[in-house]
Amino acid sequence: MVEAIEAGVARFAEHGVGVETCLFGLDGSDDVEAVVGDALRSRAWECVVVGGGLRTDEAQIELFELLINLVRRHAPDAAIAFNTTPTDIYDAAARWIG
Repeated sequence: MVEAIEAGVARFAEHGVGVETCLFGLDGSDDVEAVVGDALRSRAWECVVVGGGLRTDEAQIELFELLINLVRRHAPDAAIAFNTTPTDIYDAAARWIG
C-alpha cells in the first residue's frame, strides 16, 4: 500500500504540482482530529483528496464523517476529491485544481 501511495504522489511532481500527504492509522492509534486538523490549518488548500480505503469501509463511516467535517471546518475553500486507488490520487485532485 505504501508503494502505491508513493507512486500516486509522484505523479504530482511529474505534473509540477505540489502535494502533501496526511496519513493516519485507521486502528485508533492516532488522534485523527489533531493530526488532520493540524495539517489542514497549516496552510491554505486548493484541494483535499480523501482516499477510497477510508470511504469504502463501512466500519469507518464515523471516521469518514469526521474527516469530511474537519475539511469543511479547517479548509472551507478547498475542493474535496475522492480517489479510487492510491495510484490515482493525482487524477482525483486534477479534476479540481487550477
